[in-house]
Amino acid sequence: MEALTFEHTDGIGFITLNRPKALNALNSTMLNELAHVLSEVRGAGLSALILTGSGDRAFAAGADIAEMLDFSAQDAEAFSAGGQGVFELLESFPAPTIAAVKGFALGGGCELAMACDFVLASPTAVFGQPEVKLGVIPGFGGTQRLARRVGRQRALELMLTGRNVKAEEAVALGIALEVVTEGDVVEAARTLAGRIARNGPAAVRWIKAVVHESEGKDAASGMAAERAHFALCFSTNDQKEGMAAFIEKRRATFTGL
Repeated sequence: MEALTFEHTDGIGFITLNRPKALNALNSTMLNELAHVLSEVRGAGLSALILTGSGDRAFAAGADIAEMLDFSAQDAEAFSAGGQGVFELLESFPAPTIAAVKGFALGGGCELAMACDFVLASPTAVFGQPEVKLGVIPGFGGTQRLARRVGRQRALELMLTGRNVKAEEAVALGIALEVVTEGDVVEAARTLAGRIARNGPAAVRWIKAVVHESEGKDAASGMAAERAHFALCFSTNDQKEGMAAFIEKRRATFTGL
């Protein structure tokens, strides 16, 4: 692959955006490669997936402006649809996803981070949707995901002014989970992934599925989805093992079955 790398260790996948000279800007090649990786490893049984950017300057500084400069309206719609589709693959990925953000996560980079379940920020992280300064709007889901994370009023303020926010404010607003001040943010993401991986794999997947699938729906639909997946847990060996381990005061050994 040209624009990113993928590796996996101990059941945890690592995607690294790898265009450091362009501050890991998202171009068509990177989006296509990201879609390919997400599709290929979707059924691989990963316990978590971590995304980061190469270098210390940027997670991803946005979509590639040089590529978009001469787009027609039809080109722009196709580019937006493609990016939205890739980010939906990420948002609906079966395993928990963690963005480990160093430096700039702007425009499409911020949208990519928000498509992950968790965002961990280094002290240097900067988030924002500054597209309005270029005469355009977010095109990869930013108008929707930012409003869900920070509320309508604050999302409008950020998008209409193009104001960027640093790591601490991003946590206060709900864009990021926490600022990692001790050690490397990627290692912090690995630690979080490891804590998740100790739990029942099916339960982890189904919690994510219920939250994702019921978002924006009425409460009754969400409760029905929760009941159905709660019941499914009782058809697994992991439920029997987890509850037996609790009674026997030992650590559970989950198999994902």
